[in-house]
Amino acid sequence: MTLYYSLVFLLLVAEMVIFMALIVPLPFTWRRKLFTFISESPIIAKLQYGMKITFIFILILFIDSVNRVYRVQIELAAAQKSQNTGGAAVLGGSERMEVQARKFYSQRNMYLCGFTLFLSLILNRTYVMILDVLRLEEEVKTMKGDPATKGGKSLKDAGNVGEVAKLKEQLAAKDRDLANLKKQVEGVSAEYNRMGDQVSGSDPIPKKDR
Repeated sequence: MTLYYSLVFLLLVAEMVIFMALIVPLPFTWRRKLFTFISESPIIAKLQYGMKITFIFILILFIDSVNRVYRVQIELAAAQKSQNTGGAAVLGGSERMEVQARKFYSQRNMYLCGFTLFLSLILNRTYVMILDVLRLEEEVKTMKGDPATKGGKSLKDAGNVGEVAKLKEQLAAKDRDLANLKKQVEGVSAEYNRMGDQVSGSDPIPKKDR
């Protein structure tokens, strides 16, 4: 197995571990803290951005593996047809084994990339469904006056993975832009006042007295 397919396999194992962690029954307080951290952590937001790029490459590998499987199938079908019709192009034992090995590796890579992409969709959907269930559970506990809902942050503000962190970064960038704009306005205002003072100081006699 090549290096990039080994990395895809490690990613598949990591996805299975994350999926098991999501479905493990935990107390409501622990689960709320976990999902709040996932939605607000800037590290998770950056990791999610990197994973999107990674899944694009995995999709390319999946398409390439499907193409390889298709070509090997065509090659085997052509050899079988030639053998049945008594043609000269018949695969020998070693050649047939080599083609069968390429077929096996191509199918393995196709299934590996396909399951990795499919499980990523399952993880995203599972996260959204669990988050919706936790929000409803929090509303029910709040209506009942459960003390477990009083501590910690509410799940109503929690969004997708890293969404809150992205919004906070955008808000901080806008605050920096606003602060820079205020400094520029203050600088322009100060320069205008200085030039006004210079003009008024150089011409102290009114025009009607001249």
